[in-house]
Amino acid sequence: MTGGRVDEVEQSLRGVVRGEVEWGAGARAVMTMDASNYRRVPLGVVAPLDAADVAAALGVCREYGVPVTARGGGTSIAGQATGTGVVMDFTRHMNRLLDIDAAARTARVQPGLVLDDLRRAAAAHGLTFGPDPSTHSRCTLGGMIGNNACGSHSVAWGTTADNVRALDVLTYRGEAAVLGGPGGSSALPGRLRDGLARLADGNLALLRTGFPQLPRRISGYALDRLLPEHGRDVVRAFTGSEGTLAVLTEATVALVPAPGARALAVLGYADESAAAQAAHLLLPWRPLTVEGMAADLVGATAAAELPRGGAWLFVETGGDSAAEALSRAREICRTADGVTGHAVVADPARQRALWRVREDAAGTATRMPDGTEAWPGWEDCAVPPARLGAYLRDFRALLADHGLRGAPYGHFGDGCVHVRIDFDLVDPAGVARFRRFSEAAADLVVSHGGSLSGEHGDGQARAELLPKMYGPEVIALFSDFKDLWDPDGGMNPGTLVRPDLIDSNLRFAALPASASGPVDVEFTYPGDGGDFVAAVRRCVGVAKCRTSAAVGGGGSAVMCPSFRVTGEEQHSTRGRARLLHEMLAGEVVTDGWRSREVKESLDLCLSCKGCRSDCPVEVDMATYKAEFLHQHYRGRLRPRAHYSMGWIPLWLKIAGRFARPLNFIGRVPSTAWLLKRIAGIAKERDMPELAPETFTRWWHADDTNEGHQGAAGGSPDGSRTVVLWPDTFTDHLAPEVGRAAVRVLRAAGLQVVLPPAAVCCGLTWVSTGQLDRARTVMRRTLDRLAPVLDAGLPLVVLEPSCAAALRADLPELLGTGEARAARLAASVRTFAEALEEYAPGWEPPRLDRTAVGQTHCHQHAVLGDAADRRLRERAGLTGELTGGCCGLAGNFGFEAGHYEVSAACAQEALLPALRAADPGAAVLADGFSCRTQIAQLAGGPTARHLAEVLAEALPEAAPPRPAGPARPTA
Repeated sequence: MTGGRVDEVEQSLRGVVRGEVEWGAGARAVMTMDASNYRRVPLGVVAPLDAADVAAALGVCREYGVPVTARGGGTSIAGQATGTGVVMDFTRHMNRLLDIDAAARTARVQPGLVLDDLRRAAAAHGLTFGPDPSTHSRCTLGGMIGNNACGSHSVAWGTTADNVRALDVLTYRGEAAVLGGPGGSSALPGRLRDGLARLADGNLALLRTGFPQLPRRISGYALDRLLPEHGRDVVRAFTGSEGTLAVLTEATVALVPAPGARALAVLGYADESAAAQAAHLLLPWRPLTVEGMAADLVGATAAAELPRGGAWLFVETGGDSAAEALSRAREICRTADGVTGHAVVADPARQRALWRVREDAAGTATRMPDGTEAWPGWEDCAVPPARLGAYLRDFRALLADHGLRGAPYGHFGDGCVHVRIDFDLVDPAGVARFRRFSEAAADLVVSHGGSLSGEHGDGQARAELLPKMYGPEVIALFSDFKDLWDPDGGMNPGTLVRPDLIDSNLRFAALPASASGPVDVEFTYPGDGGDFVAAVRRCVGVAKCRTSAAVGGGGSAVMCPSFRVTGEEQHSTRGRARLLHEMLAGEVVTDGWRSREVKESLDLCLSCKGCRSDCPVEVDMATYKAEFLHQHYRGRLRPRAHYSMGWIPLWLKIAGRFARPLNFIGRVPSTAWLLKRIAGIAKERDMPELAPETFTRWWHADDTNEGHQGAAGGSPDGSRTVVLWPDTFTDHLAPEVGRAAVRVLRAAGLQVVLPPAAVCCGLTWVSTGQLDRARTVMRRTLDRLAPVLDAGLPLVVLEPSCAAALRADLPELLGTGEARAARLAASVRTFAEALEEYAPGWEPPRLDRTAVGQTHCHQHAVLGDAADRRLRERAGLTGELTGGCCGLAGNFGFEAGHYEVSAACAQEALLPALRAADPGAAVLADGFSCRTQIAQLAGGPTARHLAEVLAEALPEAAPPRPAGPARPTA
């Protein structure tokens, strides 16, 4: 289509669609891929408000011959959520739960409704939606209906198709149809009604014999459901059609009673074939799930916590009470044959932790143990459950024959297997091997009586191979069915019928060839061999970053706070990775590191680093953002905030001498407004006050701080020496935290000293992308810490963001050429870690009160908070701190233009938790940003560092020890 015609399509759509019509490079870039290997560039994106908008958009597309692809969460693994025409995004507006009929156990939903949102609403009635893919926190009902999604509970509640009662759809020609409904009757246009009857009645024998009977037959169209003995079930025949027939605008789905309690039986087996062979034998006990995975997927750490074995079945049981669920789980453990070990898990938190191993597999399986990339492509075949053990043995042999590796896992009770394989889809020879293997694997599945797809649909990944499964007559019938619904071929062409080849449209082909060498970047990307392209490729699109609801307590998840506020794909980790991918590809985003689209997307990235831990493939968008900002502004004028807050360690060092007059100026509205405008700070923000006496000034002025002249000292009584890191925020803005930490560490019997000279982690220069300066600061710090590193002393860092920068950013920016960087990173301890490791016998004062507040996002993502949890427990501080992100995130929340998003992030979890807290609760926040956000948005009690709360409860300070000679302690 010529540029002029493309512009006409855009203008015509804008004239009739009331929702968004987006034609820019950024909007198109984030829709080029789903969670598959495939990439197709759309003309534009439409986010319809309602069914009338859908009809209007279809009318324009039909007039210009533009194909249409319906898209939900974009988690499809076979490529069917990508298209070259108009992509309809249903997640923005058509995402509502319209009604729940608890008596009838049904719900009416729009296609963009996220599954977990439906399940939360249904739970209030004791109900749930049975199918639950591992992407349940972000997949949509429309996508599930399109792909006939299943999930781990299909052994109990069936596939999506088994749970759909009625569908409202619009064909490409604008015809409205209601499939199913009261009494199972459908209201179809005459040509469709008559055409379906002719198709079914004219092919009765083929429909009765040409379709394998197994629980997970997802491949192709379910045309056998049109038989009279199946009630001419048009709903079932339509479900799983992958957007190739019509556009879904509303659905009525069945709900099932949710068990009152659940238990988990974990059964160990010698290997995966043994586990697979045993899985179907457990079905008579009517479990809710029978999931299988082997040691090469689980990993050594998780495997150590499971019963002895080389593979495991996770068998969930339900009951009206915990006792009933446990009884069923124990019965399964007693009667299961061939197990090498077993365990029953009753604790819900432990169950969730184990299920996370399984749910994250779609991402974690993309990296082999040696770091090699692995990809979908032979993702989810299914065989009769009784044949699964034999199939897996043959499948492993086939992998070996082709020199490939993969870690099968999945729904063993239903005979469905998922696997990511280490195809080399960048190299032409690797692509050729991918094709050879796929063809051989299809033959293998068919030989076992199976289905090429057992859950995710055929899409582009398998549709070309369907003739191996069905033969030419059934394939011709699929074409007739498609043409009956969509005679113009406008609905998702290239998918399922007359498909694109399995080795075309590969997303890797758009990226720079590895033979040309890695992209010249500043960070070393150690997990990706220094290759920024490979780092960006990490994002496979499983979209865990697109969770729509607030995270749970205890810092259980952080990413992606800006997406949860805006709901825009470009503000998810996946969306940003897609934009970086397109920036590197240069087709849609054409101006490289100068890209405005990438800059706008990254502008609302809080650099929380949540994706580094919460993303199954450990995408580190904070690092990618720092890299991009460095490259984007190279040799150019930067935003004012980069000069003010990026260089804040220097400015605070200068300003500290004039703290009182500057604080006064900052409190005067007119001068404060001017200062904020000059510095690029949001007008809504209050300026933090400078400490009249910095922490380091207090330290040097107090003669009780023995050993402060150097860091290689020890105490004459042999106590362990720790080096307290005087970070910029503690030193100039919160010295009370440093003083409290000194008191607690000494009370624990530790000798506290400071570094021999001023040091800085470089964090503020990293977060603003001033990486040359950050590197200079870091190297100077290493020089000044030479005595500390030589003495092997631990560095206690009170500010989590600084600790994370020292542990991660510093070695990843300086690289392996700077050996001291790794030594420094290894020496970093948080406050709680230092007390636990170097004062193991010390008992903190008992506070016996509840605690509320914020786990710093960098601590969650990089450092971990297990030691903090244990310390709080020993001190009698009960309750969970919130997860998520406070929203201030260092410079982010202070920058002009970010205030609304920053405040909205705090409103998601942190502020509601504070409002609901007991009046006497201790408000904890180790991060200066978190404490500042609480002070400026929450009011009420002041948030404090854990060190402050503990110090306040200590008895009066003991007389200072006499200073002793300096000596290294290890």
